Formats: sequence, C-alpha cells, structure tokens
Amino acid sequence: KNLRQEQAKVAQAEIEQFRLQREKEFKAKETVALGSHGSCSSEAEKGTQKQMAILQTCFRQNREEVLDNRLAFVCDIRPEIHENYHNNG
Repeated sequence: KNLRQEQAKVAQAEIEQFRLQREKEFKAKETVALGSHGSCSSEAEKGTQKQMAILQTCFRQNREEVLDNRLAFVCDIRPEIHENYHNNG
C-alpha cells in the first residue's frame, strides 16, 4: 500500500510538471500570435495617421475656397414669389 502511495505521489508530481510545461508552451505560442496582432494594430495606426495628415493638408489648402463659395451661396439672395403662393385678395 505504501509503495502504491509513493508511486501515486511521483505520478502526480510528473503530471503537474507536464501540465506546467504545456502551459508555458501555450503562453509562448499565445504571445507570438498576439505579438503579430499587435504589429497589425500598429501598422493600421500608422496608416490612419498618414491618411489624417493627408486630409488635414487638403483641408488647409481648400478651406478658404470652400468658405468663400458657401458665403457667396448664402449671401446670394434673390427675392422671388414662391410658385405655390396664391394671392386671394
């Protein structure tokens, strides 16, 4: 009986050691997989920053022209009687 208990303790220790080893391997693979995911995220961030810089440049170049066009449109007042207006007087 004592011999079997000793064997069970040794087996349990071996099982625990094997489990820890497999967990380490899993964590290493997980880190590699997430690491590549992180680089994709940083590449997307760089692309976004580049696109934002282009948009900001276009905005600065065209801002005055767009504002002038909008102001001209708003200030261009042509008084007219609406086609649905009926004078019943």
